[in-house]
Amino acid sequence: MKPETDAFAAETIADERYLVPALMRGFAILETLTGERREASLSEIAGKLGVTRSSAYRLLYTLEHLGYVAHDPRTKTYALGSKVLHLGYGYLAARDLVEVAMPHLVRLRDRTGWSAHLAELHGREIVYLARVPTRRSIASTVYVGTRLPAHATTMGRVLLSNLANDHVCELYRNNPGSRYNSKTPIRLSDLVAQLNEDRANGFVVQNSGHEPGIAGIAAPIRDMTGQTVAAINISVVALFTTEAELNGPLKAEVVAAAAAISRDLGVKSTGPLSEGPTDRQSA
Repeated sequence: MKPETDAFAAETIADERYLVPALMRGFAILETLTGERREASLSEIAGKLGVTRSSAYRLLYTLEHLGYVAHDPRTKTYALGSKVLHLGYGYLAARDLVEVAMPHLVRLRDRTGWSAHLAELHGREIVYLARVPTRRSIASTVYVGTRLPAHATTMGRVLLSNLANDHVCELYRNNPGSRYNSKTPIRLSDLVAQLNEDRANGFVVQNSGHEPGIAGIAAPIRDMTGQTVAAINISVVALFTTEAELNGPLKAEVVAAAAAISRDLGVKSTGPLSEGPTDRQSA
């Protein structure tokens, strides 16, 4: 692999067998266009990457087609496209969400005594964005970055409830998902019925759902537009609690924490999920 730029051939311990040169060159172009000079010609970009003009043109054409690069035919130069903003805003939004949620998650852990988590929806899975572990000797085994099936978890059910039913059917039409206990829906009709109930409740309480012996309580996080963008939950060892406690004070604490985070994100209302599903989905 030929070293053309710092971005493309920086010293790294990565296994080069798994690196994709064309993808690295594409990112090198984006980095080139974020420097002091925000526009560059085809020849300049080809020279910067150390590739032929035809190779550079194919990369630029692809980036332009995707919206990450814009071409000015008058000056015959290239600049960053508006699509790049989506990446930046998405990163900033994720950081803001975690930063806003963390003090509330710490408070939720302290008030309930159980681990508190934040997650968002990625297709048919949830991805953990933050975790505040319990101080008890028994703690949850999930960490930031952990992926779990949405249909079988409390936060996943909350997040799926935010989607329109036809969107849920599209996600699960080929395989409704694995069964983890007798209550896990494996038929699409059962999943939709469960999500309709979750949407009406505005929260999810589940005992021994995805993991035997672990109960969870989850509630939605909404942004300033009122859309559900994430969910929080607590994980409770079922042996150390009761159904009355799960559906009473513990649920109240989770719902209150979710409402507080949503208010800090600028939401005007923190009503139930039944305000209406949308086709918006975290990606």
